[in-house]
Amino acid sequence: MVDDSYRYVVVIPVYNQLDYTVKCLESLRKESVRPEEILIIDNASSDETPVWLARHPEYKSVHNKVNLGCGCAWVQGVVLSPDAEWVVLLNNDVLAGPDAIGALLDAAEREKLLVVSPALLEGADDYGFDEFAVGYKQKMSGIVRHGRFHGVCFAVHRSVLNHVGFPDSDRRLGGYEDAEFMFRCRRANIPVGIVGDSVFHHFGSITQKAIAAKTGQKSLGDRKYFRTRVGSTWLARKREKFLFWMEYRKWIENERVTSGFTLHMVRGNGTWEMH
Repeated sequence: MVDDSYRYVVVIPVYNQLDYTVKCLESLRKESVRPEEILIIDNASSDETPVWLARHPEYKSVHNKVNLGCGCAWVQGVVLSPDAEWVVLLNNDVLAGPDAIGALLDAAEREKLLVVSPALLEGADDYGFDEFAVGYKQKMSGIVRHGRFHGVCFAVHRSVLNHVGFPDSDRRLGGYEDAEFMFRCRRANIPVGIVGDSVFHHFGSITQKAIAAKTGQKSLGDRKYFRTRVGSTWLARKREKFLFWMEYRKWIENERVTSGFTLHMVRGNGTWEMH
């Protein structure tokens, strides 16, 4: 184990949406993440983000002159943090729950996971996330979904990057960068998972929705290209979908019976959908 000061870096790609970025940073700092443990990659924001970052030098940041995409921002974060044992890749439209990063990495080490994601509560924060998250974490700690992680937040151990390579910076992947990385990890038998010891609130792909609304694009990524890149055939996809849904139903049933919650819940019309 390396010294705690180099245990992790939190890499946050941003493109506009300054209000969400500020809320995210405030929530991380409230949960004991120090500014020097955060690296913000600004992908040519046109709002007040560059000005705000210039006024807050306590955060390490990089300003790209053009939007290089999420994958490239992740790679920049990895390259610029060579001494971090863990690289935590995080969306800016999230709020961190109790000891979110520390608990995430502690659970990963306990479960011997090398790529790990936290539980996710998505949608509007009309339920009081800060208070809800305390009780949620108490009930969900120790619960794990093996074999999956998600792109909203995933921590990658340095050994994985050395073994399977960095996240892909190909712009044609669009929103499929995390899925492409997961394909490589699973094919290399890297232990990955989602843990209930850590929880984030996710407002819901705010940046991607804003880009889609501005450009009229239904999807920021080329799905056919992604499938070609990972060698996903029609038959393989059908088999994978069948096996996933069988496992998925078991996860939901077991988690609900154990805790009354699940590791992925979506807020709608004042109620929770369990996923």
